[in-house]
Amino acid sequence: MKSRLRVLLIEDSEDDTFLLLRALKKGGIEPYYKVVDSESAMETALMEETWDMVITDHSLPGFTSFRVLELSHQYAPDLPVIIVSGLIGEDVAVSAMKAGAQDYIMKDNLNRLIPAIQREMREVSVRLAKKRAESTLEHMAYHDSLTDLVNRREFERQLIQSLHDSRKSARDCVLLYLDLDQFKIINDTCGHMAGDELLKQLSKVLGQRLRTSDTLARLGGDEFGVLLRNCDAVDARKVAENLCKEVREFRFVWEDKPFAVSLSVGMVIMGSHYKTASELLSHADLACYAAKDRGRDNVQVYESSDLNMQQRQRDMHWTSRLQGALQTDDFFLFHQEMVPLQEASADGFRTEFLVRLRDGDDTVPPGAFIPAAERFGLMPRIDRRVIDLAFAYLDRTGLGREPTGTFFINLSGGSLSDGELFHFIHSKVQEYSILPARICFEITETSAIAHLNDTIGFIERARKEGFEFALDDFGTGMSSFTYLKALPIDYLKVDGGFIQNLLADPIDMGIVDACNRIGHAAGLKTIAEFVENDDVKDCLTKLGFDYAQGYGIAMPVPLNE
Repeated sequence: MKSRLRVLLIEDSEDDTFLLLRALKKGGIEPYYKVVDSESAMETALMEETWDMVITDHSLPGFTSFRVLELSHQYAPDLPVIIVSGLIGEDVAVSAMKAGAQDYIMKDNLNRLIPAIQREMREVSVRLAKKRAESTLEHMAYHDSLTDLVNRREFERQLIQSLHDSRKSARDCVLLYLDLDQFKIINDTCGHMAGDELLKQLSKVLGQRLRTSDTLARLGGDEFGVLLRNCDAVDARKVAENLCKEVREFRFVWEDKPFAVSLSVGMVIMGSHYKTASELLSHADLACYAAKDRGRDNVQVYESSDLNMQQRQRDMHWTSRLQGALQTDDFFLFHQEMVPLQEASADGFRTEFLVRLRDGDDTVPPGAFIPAAERFGLMPRIDRRVIDLAFAYLDRTGLGREPTGTFFINLSGGSLSDGELFHFIHSKVQEYSILPARICFEITETSAIAHLNDTIGFIERARKEGFEFALDDFGTGMSSFTYLKALPIDYLKVDGGFIQNLLADPIDMGIVDACNRIGHAAGLKTIAEFVENDDVKDCLTKLGFDYAQGYGIAMPVPLNE
């Protein structure tokens, strides 16, 4: 109980007011109070001050307790009202309780007043605590816990509402999709606490540059959304560019180390052709990635005719499809055989495992989905699936434990920098009981050069276990022969682009011949890929290539189990 209860008395009798105050004092309450006897005076008191309790007579001249209840609920919905009256019928009292009165007390029985006040003040505390809890939960449901900005769910709701409003009012709205360019560097070098602090500080920086009518939201990670209401494309671009400028000039300091950050911004003009928030955000995301692709720290407007955005949209579709395929059995393997071109090379068969994707009754070739998988970092997971499928096949058929035979498996550049890949392969060898000597991992020249130190370290560890390695697409790099000396490999696969034009282009002929000679000089076995006819095969045989692979040799076919 508060020692100074704030009581608004609605009473026109000085004697009755005295009796009420005496009853309160007798009950240990020394209230701060005000006495009013008219509707206008009560309204003024409710507007000017905060009260804990209203105690009212039932009937004043032209002013009843029912009107007191209406005004109380209008100005202070949680303010308890107790009716104290000398003459009130039971039916009127019941009606008053239904209208919101907490209690009614007869003036000749004021002993009930103090218990009623105490009860109501306890219940008010409970109601207010519950209301605060509900308000907190509601706020949490629609706001990001780290930055206190609107969250993705609420932002999407506001996007849909703005689409609806703009159709009715013909007012322009623009969506901005913001992505921090250097966030991962700060997270990786300083830890997540630094990253969180950066997000909180930038949220304030961004919010200070927007109007109160705009909405700034954190969409997840280091991504933000801005809804610009009643804003045309020209002004929206200025806003976006100003946000980029503010972030560019912002300096984040963590443990005395300064960091510079920048924004990439995708912009979408919200027209009537948009129906869903997800479509808007998807297009804004595409535009944002276009901004990153074009140098970062800039603004790109979504344009459906932009070829790069069309390609990224296709890639994003494939990304979703591939993530689903990794959870199912939609990936499966073909294989394509290689043939020896020299008698000395006929020391066991060789074949390459090739990944395919099942789409209903159709088979999707890798060229359709590999670019998207590489762009969105899914190739390491796909590589692991291929290794698992290949090793399982070699276990079921027993081919993985035969004394001869070599099975080629491709590894992407992303896998070469995966520090856990070797342990994964080692565990699968044990799980399926296959001989490492039966496996040759293929890596492309460009991937090997891009991850040279990681590649060399991985190859050296794996070769100690008995695995072999082939360098694929050889000849495409500017310094192919230089890097060849650094890589401990077993096979050299010459890029098929040179093989295809071998007979028609003397330069390609010279490159292919040189690759084969240098490969042999390095003690490697050479493989020509993309061999499509017997004439090319015969030429390669004369040049001294060890093996040939291509549609003119053997078509890729599903594994025969």
